Amino acid sequence: RAVFERWMKWSPDDNGWLSYARFETRCKQLDRAEEVMKRYVNAYPCARAFLRYAKWAEFEAKNVPLARTIFEAALSELEPEESKQARVFKQFSSFEERQGEYERARVIYKHAIKLFNLGSTLEVHADITESEKSKREELYKAYITFEKKHGDRQGIEDVVLTKQRAQYNKRLKLDPTDYDGWFEFAKLEEEHSDESAVRDVYERAVANLPPSQEKDHWRRYIYLWIYYAVYEELKLNDLNRASLVYQTCLSIIPHEKFSFSKIWILAAKLYVRRKDLAAARKLLGRAIGMCGKEKIFIEYIALELALGEIDRCRALYTNYLKAMPHNCRAWSKYAELEKSVGETERCRAIFELAVSQQALDMPEMLWKGFIDFEIEENEGDNARQLYERLLQRTGHVKVWISFAQFEGTEIGKGVEAARLTFQKAYDQLKEDDLKEERVLLLDAWRVFEKAKGDASSLSKVDAKMPRRVKRKRMRTDDNGAELGWEEYFDYHFPDDQDAAASNLKILEMAAMWKKQQANDDDSDDDSDDD
Repeated sequence: RAVFERWMKWSPDDNGWLSYARFETRCKQLDRAEEVMKRYVNAYPCARAFLRYAKWAEFEAKNVPLARTIFEAALSELEPEESKQARVFKQFSSFEERQGEYERARVIYKHAIKLFNLGSTLEVHADITESEKSKREELYKAYITFEKKHGDRQGIEDVVLTKQRAQYNKRLKLDPTDYDGWFEFAKLEEEHSDESAVRDVYERAVANLPPSQEKDHWRRYIYLWIYYAVYEELKLNDLNRASLVYQTCLSIIPHEKFSFSKIWILAAKLYVRRKDLAAARKLLGRAIGMCGKEKIFIEYIALELALGEIDRCRALYTNYLKAMPHNCRAWSKYAELEKSVGETERCRAIFELAVSQQALDMPEMLWKGFIDFEIEENEGDNARQLYERLLQRTGHVKVWISFAQFEGTEIGKGVEAARLTFQKAYDQLKEDDLKEERVLLLDAWRVFEKAKGDASSLSKVDAKMPRRVKRKRMRTDDNGAELGWEEYFDYHFPDDQDAAASNLKILEMAAMWKKQQANDDDSDDDSDDD
């Protein structure tokens, strides 16, 4: 003991003090050993000294209350840079776990996680050492293991959620514009957290604007606002806040470069659900002025039509067609509106105005709608005139077929008129040398004769049916270079006189040559026999 005392005057390292304390412990002098350890922590007031003191008290002195007191003193009496070390909390929690004090251990773990902010991110502060960073990660893993061993279902779920939150925060800190990550994070919070946590995630997400003002970069971003507004409306029933979300989204979109009709429409429909029709109409009017997309016109018209405001619908269709006079779908819908309210003359006038436009995106749809309208109104003469006007613009085989089939109906001129139309179409296509179109016409003509004709008329059509012939031709590229031979199918019509005569003459000459060759061979054989 005297030697140890002389040694302690030289302020030895940790091992010297521990050797002295263990000497007194072996001598059954626990009070003296405790005094030595107290002198040790006074000489070295650091986390390492307190932890060794607590370890000695637990395992060598078998004094659990003393060990707990030492851990508590380490957290309260040491300087912050010493007490706020992950290993202090880890060893304190492990001590309580060994003693069966699971609730105390859980409290310590949670306090440490909150203190080090481990629950929201795995990233630590930049001013700590790598060793401390590793210790904090070990502390977090120890907490997860502890909950899996001793926690209930809710505790385990909390641990898993904490880990997932940390992963999402780390991922989104590296790439704040990873909008898919924000969607997943928000969904996680919606399923397991309260409204404040969900709102916090959405607010953090929408704060990360796309890196450039290109529409492709904004397509995923605006869905964050949409999901945010839907959450406020459906989950929290806060329509005012949902409307505010849409308004904020509309305020940050650069409408002078591009816009999103979906946002305008959803915001307007929310006003309708709030029974604020004036605000909905005002917003859709702004949308037409700032965005002007077809979807907005369609939704606005559908809203007014559902409300029975026909005059407003007409005004909207007028603006719609002023902005897009080439849009055949808009013309057709406008005509259908007038037809649905019994305005036959207005409907006919709209169709007339539509087909007179110089440029249309789908004129065939307009003409078909116009003709079907006249047929439904039993105006056969008007429908016939439309077919004739259409054939002046285009000689497409389908128009001829439809015209002929129309003539064969009840409001047409009858079967003979239909046959005359088929024949006229056939002659026109023959003159234009459109063989495949002639085949289509003959197929339709034959079906017509099977339905409404007799055997004689059907046989006349069958006599016109062509024979399919396989031929070869040289393929060439855009520059005229030859690419090789290819096979194709050609049609030989019986009434193509010139081609038929030419082919027949060639065949006759070939047959005569073959016959002459056979006669010459017979003459040679007779001479040999003589």
